[in-house]
Amino acid sequence: MDTEYKSRTQRKNEDRALQRLGEQLVALPLGQLEAMGLPNELLTAIEFARKIKSRGARRRQIQYIGTLMRHIDPQPIETALDRIRSGNLRK
Repeated sequence: MDTEYKSRTQRKNEDRALQRLGEQLVALPLGQLEAMGLPNELLTAIEFARKIKSRGARRRQIQYIGTLMRHIDPQPIETALDRIRSGNLRK
């Protein structure tokens, strides 16, 4: 096996980090999200999360967004969020 062993705690911490990243994406305007070049399935999940009012349902949707983000590299997303915070990426 080529995969590196990760403890259950380490996997949970990584999942929580992806969920926090997903929460930040949900808070962004649609124009900025589209400029990031996210996969369509992730964009759809983010748009759906914005419409949810129930706290529990929203939490589950954020977990789903984190699950989707496991299959993509989060580094470009983090870089784009840093640029947005510094004011270099608009709409």
